[in-house]
Amino acid sequence: MRKKCVVWAVVLCGAISSHAQVCQPEGMAFRVKEEAFNRSQVEELSQFMTDELGPRLAGSQMSERAERLVVDRLKEWGLANPRAEVASEYPKGGWDNEKNYVAMTFPYYCSFAANPKAWSGSTDGLVKGECMALDVKTKSDLEKYRGKLAGKIVLMPVQQEYQISYEPLASRYTDAQLQRMTQDRRPGKRRQASDGENWKAMQELQHAVSLFLKSENVLAVVCGGGTFNVPTSRRVEYKIGDSQPVPEIILPIEDHGRMVRLLNRGKKVEMELDIQNRFTETRHVNNVIAEIPGCDSKLKNEVVLIGAHLDSWHGGTGGADNASGCIVMMEAMRILRALGISPRRTIRLALWGAEEQGYYGSRGYASTYLYDSKKGSALPGYDRFALYLNMDFGSGRFRGVYLEENDQAVPFFETWMKPFKSLGFTTLSPFKVGSTDHVSFSVLGLPAYQFIQDPLEYDRTYHTTMDTYERLSLEDLKVNAAIVAWLTLNAAMDDNRIPAKPGYPEAYSRR
Repeated sequence: MRKKCVVWAVVLCGAISSHAQVCQPEGMAFRVKEEAFNRSQVEELSQFMTDELGPRLAGSQMSERAERLVVDRLKEWGLANPRAEVASEYPKGGWDNEKNYVAMTFPYYCSFAANPKAWSGSTDGLVKGECMALDVKTKSDLEKYRGKLAGKIVLMPVQQEYQISYEPLASRYTDAQLQRMTQDRRPGKRRQASDGENWKAMQELQHAVSLFLKSENVLAVVCGGGTFNVPTSRRVEYKIGDSQPVPEIILPIEDHGRMVRLLNRGKKVEMELDIQNRFTETRHVNNVIAEIPGCDSKLKNEVVLIGAHLDSWHGGTGGADNASGCIVMMEAMRILRALGISPRRTIRLALWGAEEQGYYGSRGYASTYLYDSKKGSALPGYDRFALYLNMDFGSGRFRGVYLEENDQAVPFFETWMKPFKSLGFTTLSPFKVGSTDHVSFSVLGLPAYQFIQDPLEYDRTYHTTMDTYERLSLEDLKVNAAIVAWLTLNAAMDDNRIPAKPGYPEAYSRR
């Protein structure tokens, strides 16, 4: 009797395992780790993506240069069909900063670390002028400045004040924090009240201020943004065909605040500026694409997609945001290529354009291959979409995956992640997250995911002029590249794939 029970148990377990999720062999995991850790090209690739490529503002000449150099690198690796592919029309056009000098000259001389706002205008060579602080809370407040600002350098009100923090500048997730991420929040979620009216009013006021200052012929506008004497990166509203905007400069809050305080105390302040920017009529955004073709007669047209955005802001070299993601995704492709793997499904790398300006690249890809929003219907690529993996939360190590409330993905990742749990890759969170390119696909119900990443110092450094090579954690990038290569391989080889969310894409068309 005991022997019969054992036999039946073995038969039952065999029947269950034949339908269970399958992971690639441990020997293959060993090969991926060997290539990723002992023959890594992460350090060289990190210098290439930051120091060599430089800033990559969407539509800029620097961005187009970066695309060419990256395509050349992918060709060198022997990836299939590397190209810069038009993704979307781009109304903003191109903009490159070519000179940037900003200083206070009275009551004493002090040169500043400054950052021109993207798509703002140039000065007429070196200009000097007296500063005036603006205090505008409503459109009617503008009238008190009419006729008084010509030839002046206008300092906008202080919007950010420094607060001493006793938290570490960089951090990693604790076990307790990761555990909280595994708890499903959906039962307790409440619909947030819309803040649309306040946002609209703020935008209207900013637009009115910009028009007024231009009509008053000010020399330049100076704003505060960024702490520790490091300015942030921002933009002005501009599209091809508009007249050139007023020069606008961002100073760190320490320098901006110093001059505003002097002016508010009745002291005279003067500055000199030499800002030269170049506008180009770049009318489209590209994605950089390359592939490892699938070899299975039934599955080769299905696509496992991995990606990160190639564009950056103009102040630094886009190290953590998002050269780090490009480095990981490119290195993952190099690893798979170096191992000579012939996947069943096609593996496609996409380095997106203009994520920082509104997901132009990934949205363009989705509208070209996956879903026709005008017709409200799926395209052939929708049913061939196997998985998308995205990296855009800095340079920190992967700790798990945000599953976008798709419970169907759990058994796949639980199985695939086992060989990398010893490296801290352990957490599956049901949370939905936003603010990056996976949203272009997850909103369609497709299996598209952003990784849970250690924060490191990301919140302090991204979108600032200090986002450079130094913000990269090379050890973490090596681990991340190995994980991406492994998950991608499993998704490309599995008999099954993570399904789209039930009810999609019809649910998207009803939004």
